[in-house]
Amino acid sequence: MTQIKIPVYYMPGMAASSLIFEHIKLPEELFIVHRLEWFAPEKGISLVAYAKLMSEQITEPNPVLIGVSFGGILVQEIARIIPVRKLIIISSVKAQSELPKKMQFAKYTKIHKLLPTGLVNNVELLAKYAFGETVVKRLELYERYLSVRDKYYLDWCIDHIINWKEGEELKNLIHIQGEKDPVFPVENIKNCIKVKNGTHTMIIHRYKWFNEHLPTIILQNESSI
Repeated sequence: MTQIKIPVYYMPGMAASSLIFEHIKLPEELFIVHRLEWFAPEKGISLVAYAKLMSEQITEPNPVLIGVSFGGILVQEIARIIPVRKLIIISSVKAQSELPKKMQFAKYTKIHKLLPTGLVNNVELLAKYAFGETVVKRLELYERYLSVRDKYYLDWCIDHIINWKEGEELKNLIHIQGEKDPVFPVENIKNCIKVKNGTHTMIIHRYKWFNEHLPTIILQNESSI
């Protein structure tokens, strides 16, 4: 009897391509993996409307959604539109209260609108926005992963992160957070699996941890390992 494989959809973080998942290897006999990519948002589109459009690219029933950073916020909105087997967010937040104080402050001051997002072709600056770290030593690596360099898209993402209003608590949500994440500090995060020495880019640099633990996390209903 042929075993039905579990569909898994990956959603990368802001400005990143799905290449950030290139070293994540799930057992092929158990899972069928799909990668989602960012597309340019229409002017004035809401996050919910964008999530609806992205959900139309998910053709497998009852999938597992795995989102990184802002992609983690997006898959939460998708999970409010379509039935999902499990939701896994990485280096992300699941409530406005988990945002760092500087982002909560920006919501009221609108100071984020002064960020020089027009310099999107400056990879070092783009990586600072997307990954929260300087990239002098890893510039070529990040040029490979940061593929979306549109000013409106970047402004749209930052604005929707800062102004995101989460809905009711989602079932089957697993949150994985690095202990050294500079973008969304783990001190603000509740109910998560902590990855020792994990940073905001741990999906790239700690892929061995994910290869070891993700299959179990997907298959079990436990929130800790």
